[in-house]
Amino acid sequence: MKKKNKGKGIGLLIFILLFGMAAWITFEYYKKIYQSTTSFKGEEYFYVYSHWEMKDLKEGLLQQNIINDLSSFEWVADKKEFKKPIAGKYLIHEGINNNELVNLLRSGQQETVQLTFNNIRLVEQLAGRVAQQLELDSITLLNQLKNEELARQYGFTASTFILMFLPNTYEFYWSTSTEKFIQRMAREYKTFWTEERQQKARNIGLSQSEVGVLASIVKAEQLLHAEERPRIAGLYLNRLKIGMPLQSDPTLIYALNDFSIKRVLNEHKTVESLYNTYKYKGLPPGPIYLPSGSAIDAVLNYEKSDYLYMCAKEDFSGYHHFSKSLRQHNIHAKAYQNALNSRKIMR
Repeated sequence: MKKKNKGKGIGLLIFILLFGMAAWITFEYYKKIYQSTTSFKGEEYFYVYSHWEMKDLKEGLLQQNIINDLSSFEWVADKKEFKKPIAGKYLIHEGINNNELVNLLRSGQQETVQLTFNNIRLVEQLAGRVAQQLELDSITLLNQLKNEELARQYGFTASTFILMFLPNTYEFYWSTSTEKFIQRMAREYKTFWTEERQQKARNIGLSQSEVGVLASIVKAEQLLHAEERPRIAGLYLNRLKIGMPLQSDPTLIYALNDFSIKRVLNEHKTVESLYNTYKYKGLPPGPIYLPSGSAIDAVLNYEKSDYLYMCAKEDFSGYHHFSKSLRQHNIHAKAYQNALNSRKIMR
């Protein structure tokens, strides 16, 4: 009888040990899969770069304290056959576990970026501003922006290609490639140029790019007070109509590539450049400022007038005097020059 009880006791002990071992193994698996991996509070963004392999991903996760146990992450990743990270900007919540983290990173469910660019003069500025907000390389983008063949594919020249990139705020994935970025901006440009806008351009005898170039001058002439832009646009259209040089000071500053100039002098007007609208009639070959949609609309909806001249007001308010005659314009110009002298603005 005692032997039977002893056998039962040993069997029960073995059962308990096996059960305990199974429970321990189950708990260890549970911890690997479902226990929190993070050691931070709140939320953090984690960036996965396009060139990353799994080793780079693991290093990044450790460095940013997204995981605190590499072996458990590797175990879950292996079981879920996670072998190649998908580039993107990911939002990581406090308390995320390995299972959720692997699912997130292999799914590519990344956060979007609000890409904004404005107040751009040069393609170099555009490339740099975009590259600050997206993963793409600024040099690669710049080379594409200067690519004559690519520009022709989209209906532009290398000088006017920048016009396709309308200043605004756009929603992008951070990992968007240079090619995808350009394609998206082409769609945005096409959407902006509705049939109504195209008809208005035809009515004033300008192509879409020519409207953009003129809008860039209008924007550069009036950065502060948008309500003046339709009047400025009308003035320049009057000059184009009669074959009168535009004589726009901002085009000289652009030609000289010296944006510190505050006072345009006669010596500046001698610069040899197709952007010198004192020397060459008509529009310059490209924009001198990346025009906004509102600046383009100011040209398309220009104010009809007989004005041929404009001069900044001597109170430095940012507004302009508009004149129909050179005599009246010279009076305003003299007043403005005196105001510049009084403030010792000589260049």
